[in-house]
Amino acid sequence: MTIRQLPDTLINQIAAGEVIERPASVVKELVENALDAGARRIDIDLEEGGVRLIRIRDDGKGIEPGELPLAVSRHATSKIASLDDLEGVATLGFRGEALPSIASVSRFALTSRRVGSDRAATLEIDGGRPGEVMPKPHPPGTTVEVRDLFFNVPARRKFLKAERTELGHIEEWLRQLALARPDVELRVSHNGKPSRRWKGEGDPGSGPGQALLSEVRLHEALGEEFARNALRVEHAGAGLRLHGWIAQPAYNRASADQQYLYVNGRAVRDRSIAHAIKQAYADVLFHGRQPAYVLFLELDPRRVDVNVHPAKHEVRFRDARLIHDFVYRTLQDALAETRAGTVAGVAGMPANDAVATPAFGGHASAAPAYGYLDRATQSPLPMQVADTRAGYAALYGGGAATAVAPSFAQVSQPATLPHGEDATLPPLGYAIAQLHGIYILAESAEGLIVVDMHAAHERIGYEKLKTAHDGEGLRTQPLLVPATLAVSEREAEVAEREARTLAELGFEVTRSGPQSLTLRAVPALLAHGDVEALLRDVLADLREHGESRRVAAARDELLATMACHGAVRANRRLTLPEMNALLREMEITERSGQCNHGRPTWARFTLPDIDRWFLRGR
Repeated sequence: MTIRQLPDTLINQIAAGEVIERPASVVKELVENALDAGARRIDIDLEEGGVRLIRIRDDGKGIEPGELPLAVSRHATSKIASLDDLEGVATLGFRGEALPSIASVSRFALTSRRVGSDRAATLEIDGGRPGEVMPKPHPPGTTVEVRDLFFNVPARRKFLKAERTELGHIEEWLRQLALARPDVELRVSHNGKPSRRWKGEGDPGSGPGQALLSEVRLHEALGEEFARNALRVEHAGAGLRLHGWIAQPAYNRASADQQYLYVNGRAVRDRSIAHAIKQAYADVLFHGRQPAYVLFLELDPRRVDVNVHPAKHEVRFRDARLIHDFVYRTLQDALAETRAGTVAGVAGMPANDAVATPAFGGHASAAPAYGYLDRATQSPLPMQVADTRAGYAALYGGGAATAVAPSFAQVSQPATLPHGEDATLPPLGYAIAQLHGIYILAESAEGLIVVDMHAAHERIGYEKLKTAHDGEGLRTQPLLVPATLAVSEREAEVAEREARTLAELGFEVTRSGPQSLTLRAVPALLAHGDVEALLRDVLADLREHGESRRVAAARDELLATMACHGAVRANRRLTLPEMNALLREMEITERSGQCNHGRPTWARFTLPDIDRWFLRGR
């Protein structure tokens, strides 16, 4: 078969297949060009969901008439001139492919006037065939018209969805942009009717003016409920800065529809960061639910490669492991401060409760076929321990289970009710009654506090167990007979490379062959579970994310079960001092706003809320 050079029109249409998926892709490319040109106001006019017409007007720097043909030429750009520029690119667009690709699959017109110039011109292109540059009146800035998208590529056009669906994709991308650029005004019309206006205020950057506006945009873009439950995040270190908003765990979603991540202002999808965020929420989120967030990660552009995806949806980090840990630690610390009494209320949590069964809970069927050695006596330990508390005592000594197990009697010194109306009430107020042996009712400065006493006590006990275990340090349990594991060559390479990390996690592992490992010791607390499966999961995490919390997660599941068994049960009558003692513990315990399974532990009803129940003041 003869090799031949493809014509430019076909080359551009192939490129369009990579960059232009639907009308929303066209809007994205053209609006990003406008932002790179310094636009502060962008008008987006659409017809039939963008299929019939997409018109983007901006007040940016504009293009000289003589440069219009170059602007629609492939690989022509003003944003990079060398490899150094590409490695440190900070603009949203830079490939020089968007305009020629779009023009090759539409009836296209580009009109522009350079700021400071008295001349404007237009260039029309029909299905990739350019016309002549002609003078045309136009204010400073640029207008791009895209009509009849995919008119000459019917195979692509037939895959477009209904008008409402395509418009929805455009609106979602504009919402994503509005969150990132509150300084830019966006005006949207559809089929000749105004549909949305995002009013721009403040200056570009991250100053106080923009931060205040961003909270307004947050409310407009994601709704009152998200804004009411949002926690502000701000942390910097190691040349990284993470800021934005994360939702309280009690506000969660069935899908990932409110998850927005930006790297140096560019909206991206990144599996490693998504994994870090999911891990940070793992201890507080209801089973099967998704967190909500708007997060901005900033770093030196040379530490991130944005040129790994034609549509620039993905990036690659030079220090992926560091960034994963930075995001995880930042959000974990922020969520640890979600103590009961520190927020206005909780919402959005499903009523049902799904209690996860611990993966390594001491079941005989899960135990491997080898035994364990007692470190002190070097004698074999029994294959399983019937009770988790007894198992904890066996690992940490006879008194350890008693010392750390969540006992209600250990909660705190009982508080007394204040005397006089001027006394300052603590965040959760003071108990006034117990309802059906399940809920504590307390009077606070704002109104009424209702606490699920079992859920609250469970979280308190769980956090105490974790603290005690962390203070004791991770212990390893030698195997009576070393085990040989058959693994893939990639797994063996990871185990060899990450031997030190595995040791820190409690595994003593050596590579014994191209596709085999020898396991000599395992984490003591999890020794009676399926440690081989756990080790394989840890190796998978290390290979994909550079770190693993599998051991900590398995440990936490076991400790959560212990805390649940030790928490005060329903129908147990408590005295007022006992109830107040529990409230005070909640106020100082990390993550006490949720139980170990992600359910809320408390709710607040303000006096205005209660007044509305009884129509007072009407």
